[in-house]
Order: sequence, then structure tokens, then C-alpha cells
Amino acid sequence: MFTGIVEEMGTLRGIQKGTHSAVLQIQAAKVLEDVKLGDSIAVNGVCLTVVGFDSHSFSADVMHETLNRTALSTLKPGSPVNLERAMPANGRFGGHIVAGHVDGTGKITHIQKDDNAVWYTIAASPSILRYVVEKGSITIDGISLTVAKTDTTSFSVSIIPHTAQVTILGKRKTGDLVNLETDIIGKYVEKLLQPADTPAQSSGLTRDFLLKHGF
Repeated sequence: MFTGIVEEMGTLRGIQKGTHSAVLQIQAAKVLEDVKLGDSIAVNGVCLTVVGFDSHSFSADVMHETLNRTALSTLKPGSPVNLERAMPANGRFGGHIVAGHVDGTGKITHIQKDDNAVWYTIAASPSILRYVVEKGSITIDGISLTVAKTDTTSFSVSIIPHTAQVTILGKRKTGDLVNLETDIIGKYVEKLLQPADTPAQSSGLTRDFLLKHGF
């Protein structure tokens, strides 16, 4: 599990592409301080497993499903990437619950400065936007952010200068694809409100029941 608080920006040093997969080699510093084989590191919000490392970099396998669903396939040698190690049991919970399982990509359609803040508007598919709520949490390229506005085709976030400086979001341009992970709690709530049809598995908890009782 991650929190969406980026620890450092790394650099993609190499990518070995297979027929339907790839191996990424990423230069880093902070996330390597206590790295071990098999550790999880979020790369632009995608949970990857460390399969090799040295004093300056680590490598991770990327499977077909991950390349299809995320923007990792657009990375090139030299690309900066957001990095975060899995949250330690005694760590601070600075962001929100982030699984590192990207739901899909969005496209930056507008960037606007607002005094010291910067607004980003991101277009996304209806299957993602259904879980995006105003003042709720969203993960963009592994960054835990608060949704400021939302409509039927997009949502907007506003970031402070510090976030722009320490993450790759400050380097993004209009038209860029970004990885999106919606709040996992909303997905579980939706699933529980749509129980299986069999009587033995049905909880009786439905949307109509909750509305009737004031929820």
C-alpha cells in the first residue's frame, strides 16, 4: 500500500521491450536506501516489483496488462518518474489509501496558473469519472491530490508550488497522458451495494434501502 506522497523523482535510464512486456531500469537515490529484491515501489503511481538493483538504480518488470492500462508505455530513456516506496507499518499516513493499481489514463486538457497555484484539468473516461467526487481524493501519476472540480467529461485539481517542484506534474504539458487511480473505498462501497443474486450471498443492503432510511 502507498499514500500518494512522492518521495523523489527518479529517471528512466533504460527500457528493454519484449513482445508484450518490458523491463524498466530507473535511476534513484532515496528509495534505494533500504531496497530489497521483491520490494514494491510505485513508479508514476504503478506498483512495480524490484527484480534487480545496484547502488544507483533498480529494475522492474512490466507486464502486458500494465502497459495496456497505464501511461508507462509512453516513457523514454531520460523521462523523469515519481517514486514512492510501500508505506511502512510505522509510517505517517500523509495522503490517502493508494493501491498502486492504476484504473486507466487521463489526458491533460488545460493548465492555468492562479497566483501561486496551478490548475490542471484532466479528461477521463466515464468508467473513471464515476468514482471521482468533488473534494475527494484522486491519484495522478502516484500523487495524492484533492479533486477541486468535476463535470461529465473531466475533473480539475489545483497544486501548490512544492508539488510542482518535487513531482513530474510540474513538467507536464497539455496533451500529456497521466496515470489515474480513484479512491478504492468508493469501489468497495459500490460492490457491496450490488450483492450477488443468490439469496445465500445477498446482504439485503441496497441503494433504495439506504435512501429510504436517510443515507
